[in-house]
Amino acid sequence: MQRTLVIMVKEPHPGRVKTRLGRDIGMVGAAWWFRHQARSLIRRLRDPRWQVVLAVSPDQEGLTSRVWPGDLPRAAQGRGDLGDRMRRMLQGMPKGPVCLIGADIPGISRAHIARAFDALGRSQMVFGPAPDGGYWLIGAQRFAPLPRGLFRDVRWSTEHALADTLASIPNCRVSLLGHLRDVDTVADLNT
Repeated sequence: MQRTLVIMVKEPHPGRVKTRLGRDIGMVGAAWWFRHQARSLIRRLRDPRWQVVLAVSPDQEGLTSRVWPGDLPRAAQGRGDLGDRMRRMLQGMPKGPVCLIGADIPGISRAHIARAFDALGRSQMVFGPAPDGGYWLIGAQRFAPLPRGLFRDVRWSTEHALADTLASIPNCRVSLLGHLRDVDTVADLNT
């Protein structure tokens, strides 16, 4: 049974990545931060217990980019809102437990990922809540189709994102992990 960790990355171009952070520290600084944060996170989370796959955006540029490690498999995120892209990534991975994260979570470790995969041994889905009402991880047990309503009516980038996502899967066995913070603004860098 293969465990798959999907890390969502964007090409680190100024003005196209971490734009809220860019309003605080400048777009070049935000792109630089994201590039180095993402590369560090990818290095830190490589582990023989799971396969790392990079979900890249924009699609064509990301598939051939030299910014990211060349030895890792890549999948194009495709079009749509965050829910559309996450659903596509979760559905497109091999059968078995799949966890998906963003690359902007400085505090994440292999132990966090291992706990998420362990939780999928007893739950259909797992979430890592963030203090801002969103989540830093979503995981699914991929032996059956994803819940039909998953991501329906989710208010992305708001304090309601996790609650809305949970409301979209009312009959699903869910586990919650501990809180971690992603970086959206300069205030997030200082906590």
